[in-house]
Amino acid sequence: MDDLLAQLRAGLPAEALITDPDVTVSYANDMASFCEAGTPSVVVLPRTVEHVQHVMRTATALRVPVVPQGARTGLSGAANASDGCIVLSLTKMDRILEINPVDRIAVVEPGVINATLSRAVGEQGLYYPPDPSSWEMCTIGGNIGTASGGLCCVKYGVTAEYVLGLDIVLADGRLLTTGRRTAKGVAGYDLTRLFVGSEGSLGIVVKAVLALRPQPPQQLVLAAEFASAAAACDAVCRIMERGHTPSLLELMDRTTIRAVNAMANMGLPDTTEALLLAAFDTPDPAADLAAVGELCTAAGATEVVPAEDAAESELLLQARRLSLTALETIKSATMIDDVCVPRSRLAEMLDGTAAIAGKYDLTIGVCAHAGDGNTHPVVCFDQADPDESRRARESFDEIMALGLELGGTITGEHGVGTLKKEWLSRELGPVGLELQRGIKRTFDPLGLLNPGKLF
Repeated sequence: MDDLLAQLRAGLPAEALITDPDVTVSYANDMASFCEAGTPSVVVLPRTVEHVQHVMRTATALRVPVVPQGARTGLSGAANASDGCIVLSLTKMDRILEINPVDRIAVVEPGVINATLSRAVGEQGLYYPPDPSSWEMCTIGGNIGTASGGLCCVKYGVTAEYVLGLDIVLADGRLLTTGRRTAKGVAGYDLTRLFVGSEGSLGIVVKAVLALRPQPPQQLVLAAEFASAAAACDAVCRIMERGHTPSLLELMDRTTIRAVNAMANMGLPDTTEALLLAAFDTPDPAADLAAVGELCTAAGATEVVPAEDAAESELLLQARRLSLTALETIKSATMIDDVCVPRSRLAEMLDGTAAIAGKYDLTIGVCAHAGDGNTHPVVCFDQADPDESRRARESFDEIMALGLELGGTITGEHGVGTLKKEWLSRELGPVGLELQRGIKRTFDPLGLLNPGKLF
């Protein structure tokens, strides 16, 4: 420990090092349940690329593991510390280096908050679409590490589609630049995409070139109530089959609706089994909402309510944004799953999840990015009750198994971390797992970067 601190201090300012155990323990884990976390030796808060390079050179020389972190809002344990590691918190590298309206790019450091970037580019008539529910807290570096999504993915896509280039500090301290600033480019293997979603296991992102879009018109939202989740999912299929491109298509089940009402008195219909929210940011959103409203009615909606203006739209969206927070009030702990299935099998996913909740006698609420099939079953349980905790973990595993059975994936946007390691091998298969481990060895032969994650 003394040698580690001495070498770190040789290339870092004093304020970049945290060694007080009462403080370093607060950096031990992200927001995931059932994910073990170790005790870090030291927390480093670099402000420059050179600081990060010095940390990695020191770690390589002394064979000390390094766990990179952003805001620790993740839900898979990907940012959890390992015993004796250096926690490399990148939150102080938070500068927006460039916003270029002609090239439609932003160049940022990893610690920039998602909402901060969104507002900054918005002032110049531009739009950065990826918007995770934690967008007011999460960092761009963390978004890149987990390939985050958000409410708007159904139309605009996920983080990976907006990362054009990266500056990466490798395990041995070398600086690698990948990708481009241009609209097109196919030179060599796509290393940029390789790093997106790698959860800090291949290198440390220290700069990102991000694609921007023109700011779309103000969206309008429609709410449709259904007597069953299957009817709501039928409406989703009809909307997508007819070629509509909503900017948002979200679903809340009865458990989620009741939780939101209990927490925030939103006045949502407690008697409905599913609530579908659709939004359009087209030149004539009212016309699009009317067309979608007809499809919802045809699918069995008991009531369809289109918003008349931005204020009404925001009120409807607030209910969806409160979903996870509201479900967290039901019990002392939650496990938030992240299973994505083909849209055509969304109803089977929701019905299967309800059956799993009944089997294990648990409250499991589901909110979903219905437009892209990404469900978030939230298992609510009493952490102080060993039997209920066991049932929660078993139900979580059954939900992931159901997702794979339906042709889906164990994670649409939260990542693997430690929470889903064993499930990653089931999804990839032995050949895929072997190749991915080989890639890890190429970039990190000593296994120092975020050890114990993914594999």
